[in-house]
Amino acid sequence: MLIILSIIILIFSVILHEVSHGYMADLLGDPTARLQGRLTLNPVKHIDPVGSIIVPLVTSLFGFTFGWAKPVPYNPYNLKNRRAGEFLIAAAGPVSNLALALIFGTVLRFVVDGVTQASSAAVAPFITIVSYIVVINIVLAIFNLIPLPPLDGSKLLFSVLPHQYGRMRRILEAYAPFWVLIVVFVLWQILYPVIPWVFQLFTGLSF
Repeated sequence: MLIILSIIILIFSVILHEVSHGYMADLLGDPTARLQGRLTLNPVKHIDPVGSIIVPLVTSLFGFTFGWAKPVPYNPYNLKNRRAGEFLIAAAGPVSNLALALIFGTVLRFVVDGVTQASSAAVAPFITIVSYIVVINIVLAIFNLIPLPPLDGSKLLFSVLPHQYGRMRRILEAYAPFWVLIVVFVLWQILYPVIPWVFQLFTGLSF
């Protein structure tokens, strides 16, 4: 049951992440995502059969839930300032996940503070669901901020680096699947301890 719950939360969290990219691009002058009907929370428009269903199911069996939705497209040539636009569009995804984690973390903080001994059993399922929302969105934000392709962190990094780093970017992006494996199995072990700290910061509770 908890596996199914975590997958459902993950799907809607990655959808929010991708829609946020699209909305930011639309605000900055690129209507690509809107014209393709991607500025919606309707899962049908965003679900990737492999990344949104198969991968989350398999990874959940190993104790963590990982996955992705279909990337929302944008055309950088429609942006007035391509470098600033790329930065803002890339940042919109992780920021949306952090905002969701903060909102539900605040809700969790107030709910737990108001729980009495008599109501604890009735409120426990709600606390579990909200805790999952907070944790999964913290994980998505931190994971996507890692500065390696194809993650948002790499777009943030190269949008502020001088143009001469463009060749390095193209080389790194050519090996994007390899970097994903490195992130999942190596770097993530280093970054994982950050999650309990952010969770406690947002909720006031121990992880």
